[in-house]
Amino acid sequence: MIVKGGYGNYGQDLGILMLDTRFPRIPGDIGNATSFPFPVRYKRVLGASPKRVVEEADPALLEPFIAAARELEAEGVKAITTSCGFLALFQRELAAAVDVPLFSSSLLQIPLLYETFGRRGKVGVLTARAASLTERHFRNCGVQGIPLAVAGMDEKPEFTRVFLEKSEPGIIPVLDTAKAQKELCAAASTLAEREPELRFFVLECTNMPPFRKAIQESCGKPVFDIISLAGFIHSGLLAS
Repeated sequence: MIVKGGYGNYGQDLGILMLDTRFPRIPGDIGNATSFPFPVRYKRVLGASPKRVVEEADPALLEPFIAAARELEAEGVKAITTSCGFLALFQRELAAAVDVPLFSSSLLQIPLLYETFGRRGKVGVLTARAASLTERHFRNCGVQGIPLAVAGMDEKPEFTRVFLEKSEPGIIPVLDTAKAQKELCAAASTLAEREPELRFFVLECTNMPPFRKAIQESCGKPVFDIISLAGFIHSGLLAS
């Protein structure tokens, strides 16, 4: 067997571009390496706060994310994703900047899933902040002409305080998982009740997957997220 060299380490096929955060990342969260059945490699983009990415959609962050993606590619990863679904705004530019597959957001699954579910009904989207999720985010993921029903965590105090970093400055965030789960399940079940044609959910936020099972049970719908997408992409990568 002939094995090609060129990298300092091997076996970390998936690279993850991380926001610059301090909140807890529990198993199931994309920022917790135990969430994956395969090794991953992280790269933090300094200054990329949830406020700048989610609320401000700061275009000045594009170049730092491109630079970080190129670093991950140079370090040998075979695919790249991110720790925030709102980076869908940069999907096309980021994917064009590297020669490995790059999927910025779980929203990229929507067209495939909509076809898989027979092009019937609506797609439920649970997002960290509905007020910031725009048509452009969806368009950059190929989501056009698909009926959507969106619910956000905008008014959910525990989720917003921790994951959108609304705590007092200088205080290390502490997550009450029971409260966060209750808020997520309430948002999903309320949307499902309001939208009887809803077929499945896609979780935009990469902090939501730890609660996927509870969300499924609360709303009675299939649920997909960035972890399910990462597993799908990884399954098709060439062996290291």
